[in-house]
Amino acid sequence: MARPKRDRTIESELKFRLRSERDHARLRQMLRERGARLSGRYREENFRFTGPGKSTRHTTLRLRVLNGGPHGVLTAKGPANFDGGVKSREETEIEVRDVHAALDMLEQLGFRVGWTYPKRRSVWMLDGVAVTLDVLDFGHFVELEGPASALPEMARSLGLDPTHALKDSYSVMARKHLKAKRVTRTPPIPVSSQPIEDVKTSS
Repeated sequence: MARPKRDRTIESELKFRLRSERDHARLRQMLRERGARLSGRYREENFRFTGPGKSTRHTTLRLRVLNGGPHGVLTAKGPANFDGGVKSREETEIEVRDVHAALDMLEQLGFRVGWTYPKRRSVWMLDGVAVTLDVLDFGHFVELEGPASALPEMARSLGLDPTHALKDSYSVMARKHLKAKRVTRTPPIPVSSQPIEDVKTSS
């Protein structure tokens, strides 16, 4: 018997790069004053997959491990569309009870971990919008996720200009950061089988 098709979830978001932890502190203060509810605070490790073949060219496949424990979330995201700075794309998520088994299975299917990146995240709920304060190795960020029509006004109410929203995902920014910090390799230096004598200059 054919299974019924599931409704596709559309994720809509605005993401902004902030200057420092001070901006996070200002946003937390505004959120508290407006009665926002802190719904979660956790650390996560993100595994970004590539392959097999061209299957991930237009689809982002990512496994998030929450708080370093065995549980996680496997996410597939489709190509992004932009409207007034708001990024929207199809998203499918499933909870993963055994992250190690999921990694093994994905590798057996031909996927490979392209890169990883850690994230510290706190999520606040305000008027149906998730306001997420994130800290990554390459900066401080805030992400608004909810109904696309509500995001620009929510951003402006928090002192954020929707026209300055980022287009890159954390995954793309992490890859650029890792590439930029990669140390250029130098040729190996052979070890002599004989001790190197000190050279003394005559006075």
